[in-house]
Formats: sequence, C-alpha cells, structure tokens
Amino acid sequence: ALREGETQLGIEQDVLRNNRQQLERLEGLVHDCADLERDLGDGWTVAVAFAHMAFWDRRAIGLLSLWDGEGLLPDSVYEDLLNKALLPEWQAIEPDRAAQLALVAAREVNAAVEALDVDKAEAIALIGNQFMLARGDHRKEHLDQIEQALNGST
Repeated sequence: ALREGETQLGIEQDVLRNNRQQLERLEGLVHDCADLERDLGDGWTVAVAFAHMAFWDRRAIGLLSLWDGEGLLPDSVYEDLLNKALLPEWQAIEPDRAAQLALVAAREVNAAVEALDVDKAEAIALIGNQFMLARGDHRKEHLDQIEQALNGST
C-alpha cells in the first residue's frame, strides 16, 4: 500500500515534482542566459555553477546505478573538498558546454530517480541519502543564485 504522498516508485511525489520543476528552470536559464560568465563570487561563474550541477547529478547517477544494479550502499564524500578540487576543471570548461552538461545530467538523473526500484528508493531515504533522490533541491540552490546574479542582485 502506498503511504500518503508516495508514488508507486516509493519516492515522495513532491521530490519528483521538484526534480522536474528545477529541470524546467534549468532548461529556461540555459536557453535564455546570454551571460554564462557572470560572476557569482569566489571564482564561480554561471557556467561554473552549471558544470558543478552536472558533476553532482552525474555522481548521483553513478551512485544510483551502483545501488540499483549491485546493491552497493551509496556513500557520501566531503562535498566541499571535492568542489574546491574540481573548481579549476569547471572553470576550464567552455561556458556553453557547461550549460549543456548541466541539462543532460539533470535529465539523466531525473530519469534514473524515476526508474529506481521501489525498495531501493525507500532504503536510500532510510539511510539518510535523500539527496540522491531529491536532485531538484541542489539544482534549486544554484538556480536561485544564478537568477539573482543575472537580475543584478547578490
């Protein structure tokens, strides 16, 4: 039996809805953004934020694949350390390419979340790794930051 707010996939509907909503926002920003090199502070630009989102969505795809295919429990790493280590690579990516990478990764991770086995989806939430399913939350944080920068407020 489904618990209130769950889909047949065992993932809360608001998680799936937010993933889709933030993907739509990302699609709009990638399509409309003429200033991919807009400064977001601390060495970050809009393009770097897109590359960052692509990396973390691809990481979630890999973790979901390991969990769904081989039953290996997803593990967390030191996100801040990875962000600092990867910043030079993200800065080196052509801005248009970074935007496209973010779109492709967001679409792929949404599909991976939606295709995940119900028992494995529930187990991910139980062990406290909801971030793997709720990719829209991470996307929203950066999309808000990008929109603020593009609208001239910080």
